[in-house]
Amino acid sequence: MNTETNLQNQQVTAIISHYIRPDRETGYEEWLQGISQTARKFEGHNGVTILRPKSSSGGEYAIILRFNNYNNLRQWMRSPERRDWIERAKPLTEKPENVQVLTGLEALVSLPNVASTPPPKYKTAFVTWIGVFICVSTLGHFVAPYLAGLPYLLRQAIITAIVVLLLAYVVMPRLTRLFHEWLHPS
Repeated sequence: MNTETNLQNQQVTAIISHYIRPDRETGYEEWLQGISQTARKFEGHNGVTILRPKSSSGGEYAIILRFNNYNNLRQWMRSPERRDWIERAKPLTEKPENVQVLTGLEALVSLPNVASTPPPKYKTAFVTWIGVFICVSTLGHFVAPYLAGLPYLLRQAIITAIVVLLLAYVVMPRLTRLFHEWLHPS
């Protein structure tokens, strides 16, 4: 089985980086809103996270784009709509975009242009464990008491769903930045 076949039924993450020309940030932010709205219309779109540069004058933007499977991501990436948006971005960017496609846990701890390969599995597992521990501990203390009257499996399903959402959208992006040097030593 080739990699493409394996990815057809798994959630996939594309990490796209753009280097913005100085003083073109406002135009790029408008461009980001437009392309994001267009991408949301495509089947399987599961969200987008934008990491902005620390400085206010140019720099690298990272777009973390999630789709429910590889085929749907590929349809978006090869679509005429996306090609048109990429053409519109050329005057705003310094060089062509960099795209990485990830699946599995490495997608939680990888950022663009940081390393050519995902971090070692033990590092991925450790940082993921920290994220899960934070979420489960917090939810167990603050949310679980409100769910005490529910059947056990329903209670676990609710807690697990909240943990996954927190990990994907809140906790892991922050832990990835915090542990960046350790995950991707130069």
